[in-house]
Amino acid sequence: MDYCLCSKMLGPILDKNEMLAPRGRTGFQSRTRNLSYNKLSEIHPAGFEDLPNLQEMYLHNNELTAIPSLGAASPHVVSLFLQHNRIRSVNGSQLKAYLSLEVLDLSSNNITEIRSSCFPPGLYIRELNLASNHIGTLELGAFDGLSRSLRFLHLSKNRITQLPIKAFKLPRLTQLILSFNNLTGLDEKSLAKLGSLSILHLSHNSISHIAEGAFTGLKNLRILDLGENAIRSVQLDTFIMMRNLKELHISSDSFLCDCQLKWLPPWLESTTLQAFVTATCAQPESLKGQSIFSVPPERFVCDGFPKPQIITQPETTTAVVGKDIRFTCSAASSSSSPMTFVWKKDNEVLANVNMENFSQVRKQDGEVMEYTTILHLHRVTFGHEGRYQCVITNHFGSTYSNKARLMVNVLPSFTKMPRDITIRTGTMAPLECAATGHPNPQIAWQKDGGTYFPVAREHCMHVMPDDDDVFFITNAKIDDMGIYSCTAQNSAGSVSANATLNVLETPSLVLPLEDLVVSVGETVALQCKATGSPSPHITWLKGNRPLSLTYRHHFTPGNQLLVVQNVVVEDAGQYTCEMSNMLDREHAHSQLSILPTPGCRKDGTTMGIFTIAVVCSIVLKSLVWVCITYQTRKKSKEYSVTNTGNSGIRFFSSEALSDWRMDW
Repeated sequence: MDYCLCSKMLGPILDKNEMLAPRGRTGFQSRTRNLSYNKLSEIHPAGFEDLPNLQEMYLHNNELTAIPSLGAASPHVVSLFLQHNRIRSVNGSQLKAYLSLEVLDLSSNNITEIRSSCFPPGLYIRELNLASNHIGTLELGAFDGLSRSLRFLHLSKNRITQLPIKAFKLPRLTQLILSFNNLTGLDEKSLAKLGSLSILHLSHNSISHIAEGAFTGLKNLRILDLGENAIRSVQLDTFIMMRNLKELHISSDSFLCDCQLKWLPPWLESTTLQAFVTATCAQPESLKGQSIFSVPPERFVCDGFPKPQIITQPETTTAVVGKDIRFTCSAASSSSSPMTFVWKKDNEVLANVNMENFSQVRKQDGEVMEYTTILHLHRVTFGHEGRYQCVITNHFGSTYSNKARLMVNVLPSFTKMPRDITIRTGTMAPLECAATGHPNPQIAWQKDGGTYFPVAREHCMHVMPDDDDVFFITNAKIDDMGIYSCTAQNSAGSVSANATLNVLETPSLVLPLEDLVVSVGETVALQCKATGSPSPHITWLKGNRPLSLTYRHHFTPGNQLLVVQNVVVEDAGQYTCEMSNMLDREHAHSQLSILPTPGCRKDGTTMGIFTIAVVCSIVLKSLVWVCITYQTRKKSKEYSVTNTGNSGIRFFSSEALSDWRMDW
């Protein structure tokens, strides 16, 4: 006969009605089966095919080395008791068949670690007992698969030394038992995801300090058992947020009664929790053996500071992506107790980081040990952004530095750059500029190195309706011509790009040419003051032909002034000023008439002086005109005639020549 029991004999508590029926025969339809206190090392799943109603299975005190399969009965089992076996690990694939399982007891086995694969999603275990094993490792997320169902978790009498940050993401858990382990401290947020927790047992560990924010999130906790620990320090306001706390059990004769513990006695006395607390000073020597409730407040001082005292805080810093940065933190202690260093980012302990630690002795009312820890971050990325804090710990407790913020920036880089533009006056000039970076860069414009320019002054710069990165100048003028600089700037730095705006304008006269009448032998000056962009080229014609030049013809630079001295009858005729640039060509005419009446005879020296004077006068007047135009941007309508005393020499404009002719 093929039985499911693999044992030499059945235990004494197993009667014949509890024995499983042979294959092929109808078994009892009991909801419970008890195969405890046997020497079972293996279970044959075929023996449970005829037990569709099986809900409770007792297999404790056997020699099983793995979670057994109960075949067709597995999906219906609600409670499975496997305590006091030889199970070495929890295999998630073995548990998947237990779709209805609510109670699982694996206490008193040989389990050494709990991995994230042990309890896969899909299980609905409400009570899990893992007490009295050899568990030393709790992997982060080990119980996440039970987050929807787990209410009770028993982990006492194991070898757990540290709880990972956010080790228990169990929002429905109400009881957590971690007594009789090797915990040395409670880090911030280790218990953060236990919002429904009502009872927490942490007694009989080696907890010496309770970190800042260790109980953050336990808003519904009613009973907290910290008894039989060697607690030396408790961070300020550790228990303040647990407003429903009814029992706080503390028993320690190791307290460091310094200024940082001063807050605890009055807070306990103001609540109903003092009755559960037995706390005695171990340091300083003058308070050794005294209850913390009998020490006067003024005696809680930090004269000796055996507990680390932060003397150099890490500083908030900004780094460009890809650069190396470091945070420095220093602490001093009057104790020679060994010091440990931990760096946190956003309240979570950093593992496998590049950390440099060293110590030195300095004199301060005796020998004091100064400890320094430096956190190196290489080639920072956005993932490094956050708040960094150092925690320095010795035998007397932990000290927390300020939280220094690291901001990682990216230098701006152009995605659109301004380009050189050439346009006509009166048209629109688009200027585009865009950049990326972190934080987003600000865009600023300059013209010829300054921020005050006609476009900005007259508010003629607008944004394209369908593109915020393109600005445009409406009704462009000659004054708008120049070099425009776009600067993209953020806290990481700035970049600039230049573009030249050329504004083209057809040639035109500033003042019209006039017809002139002079006498033979006189000197006449014809001025063609032209404007345009680019500056027009001026050519003089006579009778629609290029002007035949003689020693009597003189030009100022740019040909804007034509001077003819000692005129003769042949000089009469129509003079044309031809103005041309890349846009157009314009002409202006002046009719010169010569009177036959001879004028005063002037020798060569006098005529030379006359010519030089006329040219200098016109040049000087032109410079004055340029200055006035630059300052006022208005066309001057006044021209002066200057006498030279007895010399008889005059400086002429076209109007002055006409007046001089009348005087003559």
